[in-house]
Amino acid sequence: MSQGHPKGLYVLFYTEMWERFSYYGMRAILVLYMTRALMFDVAKASNTFGNFAMLAYLTPLAGGYIADRWWGNRRSIIAGGAIMAVGQFLMFLSARYYTDPGVALPLMWAGLGVIIAGTGLFKSNISSMVGSLYAPDDQRKDSAFTIFYMGINIGAFLAPLVAGGLGDTGRAEDFQWGFLAASIGMVIGTLVFQLFKDKHIVDADGHALGLPPSKRASGSSEADLDQPMTRDDYERVAVIFILSFFVIFFWAAFEQAGVSLTIFADRQTDRSLFGWTVPASYFQSVNAVAIVIFAPIFAWVWSFLGKRNLDPSTPVKMSFGFFFLALGYFVIAFGVNGIDATTKVSMMWLIGLYLLHTFGELCLSPIGLSAVSKLSPPKFASLMMGVWFLAVSMASKLAGVLSGFYPEKGKPAPVLFGYEVTNLHEFFIIFVVMSAAAGVVLFFLARPISKWSHGRA
Repeated sequence: MSQGHPKGLYVLFYTEMWERFSYYGMRAILVLYMTRALMFDVAKASNTFGNFAMLAYLTPLAGGYIADRWWGNRRSIIAGGAIMAVGQFLMFLSARYYTDPGVALPLMWAGLGVIIAGTGLFKSNISSMVGSLYAPDDQRKDSAFTIFYMGINIGAFLAPLVAGGLGDTGRAEDFQWGFLAASIGMVIGTLVFQLFKDKHIVDADGHALGLPPSKRASGSSEADLDQPMTRDDYERVAVIFILSFFVIFFWAAFEQAGVSLTIFADRQTDRSLFGWTVPASYFQSVNAVAIVIFAPIFAWVWSFLGKRNLDPSTPVKMSFGFFFLALGYFVIAFGVNGIDATTKVSMMWLIGLYLLHTFGELCLSPIGLSAVSKLSPPKFASLMMGVWFLAVSMASKLAGVLSGFYPEKGKPAPVLFGYEVTNLHEFFIIFVVMSAAAGVVLFFLARPISKWSHGRA
């Protein structure tokens, strides 16, 4: 990891790593649990996943408001982590009694609901705490979010291997162990934060960060957050909303990893490797391990360009993310062109897609998180981070809706705006067009967006 960063960054790094382990572990097997153990069809499982993910990323807006107004980041993170651990345990109980729908289904709905509530308190607050460790104009902030993002993806890499390895065995009764691993991971993350927050999550003068407004020390960097907003502040907030609108389309395509691409891996990918069948859930680790490998390279590229005054603006970088996303779907659309529902294709097509999507994510997600931190008025830092996750929420719902157009053998071809989706090639082309169109529009809007950011994006 980079030198010269506050130790509090690494506390947040490991806390978020375990939270993402918990979330992505559950995500890796959720659709498989619904389609294999509970016998949901793809459309119903996709809709359930989309609604869950939408609400999980919607509630951080409320969680950010609660923290900014009453609880502070610290209390919100601890409460959120504990609640999520309980939710994952309810998922464990649901899978344990999967043969009795009268027990399994209510436990699953309760578990998903509790996870949603905990995510709301946790997600926006830990991200805004990263930004609070640095002054608004601190040049280390972009690299700090890159380090933080590596923590997210170490957790996301390990989760499908552990939770998927335990739960995705081909036996429905084993899903419970994957959900239990997710619950234990969340307990570990919450304990890491609780044990080290007082010592390391402080400002340059040693004052605690993330306290409730009523308990902030008079000399702390968070003490005076009631300055009125200026016109520049309002324009920067407008930039956050504009960028958030565009990322809806990015994540709607990207988050197919948890739904249609998992179904594709399960049903139409040749997963044989040296006599071993790779679990479908394992493919969700490809993106995460590629993030860990390539994040330092992308950070070096941005730094190299910055030293030569060639660093692209935030919206330009984000438009590159859309183009990589479109290219990934173009690759897999080519790979499945002309095949029928019974043919399995090489896993290299799916791995190629995930690699290109990784490049797109590195151009968009850590850059966007850093931009929100730099553009937000200090007194609304967590709330504005909640706005960013609101966009992810809407994207997650859209991802579930779009996944419902996945063509299934023996069922009528779904129709999207008059476009009949009769095969996988036509299905993946939807995401090629959507991603490329959003990227082009954002690229041409980059100049006015940068002007409104007043040098911060």
